Amino acid sequence: MEFKKSPDGGWGWVIVVVSFFTQFLCYGSPLAVGVLYIEWLDAFGEGKGKTAWIGSLASGVGLLASPVCSVCVSSFGARAVTIFSGFLVAGGLMLSSFAPNIYFLFFSYGIVVGLGCGLLYTATVTITCQYFDSRRGLALGLISTGSSVGLFIYAALQRLLIEFYGLDGCLLIVGALALNILACGSLMRPLQSSDFPLPEKTALENVPDRYSFYKEKEKDPEENINMLEKSYSGEETCKSTLANGDWKSESLLHKNPTTTAHTTETETYKKKVAERTYFCKQLAKRKWQLYKNYCGETVALFKNKVFSALFIAIFLFDIGGFPPSLLMEDVARSSNVKEEEFIMPLISIIGIMTAVGKLILGILADFKWINTLYLYVATLIIMSLALCAIPFAKSYVTLALLSGILGFLTGNWSIFPYVTTKTVGIEKLAHAYGILMFFAGLGNSLGPPIVGWFYDWTQTYDIAFYFSGLCVLLGGFILLLAALPSWDTCKKQLPKPAPTTFLYKVASNSSNV
Repeated sequence: MEFKKSPDGGWGWVIVVVSFFTQFLCYGSPLAVGVLYIEWLDAFGEGKGKTAWIGSLASGVGLLASPVCSVCVSSFGARAVTIFSGFLVAGGLMLSSFAPNIYFLFFSYGIVVGLGCGLLYTATVTITCQYFDSRRGLALGLISTGSSVGLFIYAALQRLLIEFYGLDGCLLIVGALALNILACGSLMRPLQSSDFPLPEKTALENVPDRYSFYKEKEKDPEENINMLEKSYSGEETCKSTLANGDWKSESLLHKNPTTTAHTTETETYKKKVAERTYFCKQLAKRKWQLYKNYCGETVALFKNKVFSALFIAIFLFDIGGFPPSLLMEDVARSSNVKEEEFIMPLISIIGIMTAVGKLILGILADFKWINTLYLYVATLIIMSLALCAIPFAKSYVTLALLSGILGFLTGNWSIFPYVTTKTVGIEKLAHAYGILMFFAGLGNSLGPPIVGWFYDWTQTYDIAFYFSGLCVLLGGFILLLAALPSWDTCKKQLPKPAPTTFLYKVASNSSNV
């Protein structure tokens, strides 16, 4: 289906607004789960490492399932996926209020809510990209701040709701608020398909494909039909000989019209069977070729040392950089910070500074004299130092300052697509970004439980955050060392051979069929 040209405005601004509120409503509670984390620790009495799995699953499952989310949006459209995901997020939050134990929360909050958030993120980004072309960067930047604003507001909102209605009432109310996602989804009007005929170039390109396909189809099914006819004739001859002695089946065909009609129906049936068998074989061959091409492209990506270093860096970054947004409230309580000193929840500070970081780092990435890769490495190195400084923070002011720094540097997510594009080229961006997001989700899922287990073993967060800082620092240095010798070479070499290899394989496959 051919879509109309992106309007870069008009109804597209409505899409931006509803996408902003969709991310606000779905990511508000999962990103501000640190407030709920403390309540779950007191309610169920489990270890910090085990309890941290709830929030880490809610953030990691959506990224881990990103390939499935993309397929769903491509198959059913952004509007349908958004409405369905709204039920998932709202239902998961409400169901969590009735959780009898922590394992129930793994499913209701971690998996159900996490999967709904992953689907919603993919849907909002996809439909925004369809409506915007020249202003796509601005539109994506605006909707991405919805999750950060949601973190800022939901951190204070959930604490207030817990004080008035308890943990169960808080989850029920937050789940009811998430039902507004259904209204947002109903406004996501798909971009209408074009009523004009396809361009002449496309039509000319399609003619040889159709001709070669039917030419092949006429040849191979005939061979299959001949084989079926030989087998069928042998069976008829045996039956005729046993039943009628020396009579020939050919004479029966001339004498009996019913037999002739039966034979015609049988031949038609045999042709259909042969054609369908041929179609299934061709489909299997094409699918197998696509899988081979996908694996070949993946291997080619990992041969690029900058991409390999980037995947290690994003994995280590999420292991070490994600836990503060989940555990900072408990860090303050473990440091004996009095509640009267809390001017603003630490998670709210992280959320608002993440939004600021996304905007400022995104603007810096647009300057031609700034190397985006080195900018990304700088955020990793500074973040590692901030993480290692957390054990020395014993007051609300110092923790708030470190939370602001960590939140601002977490905004490097806005420049990560820039880095990926320069590393692998625009042709491989979708493939490479999907792989990187999978490992980012894996890091999100493992980071908070690892930090929690360190606390369970040592009864302090000191070693845990030293470990987190070391992970982020290691990832930054590996990426820096891989990029220093030949940044431009890596940028230019990979995009050229990969598409040529893919097209060559497809062409050779169709010629051998």
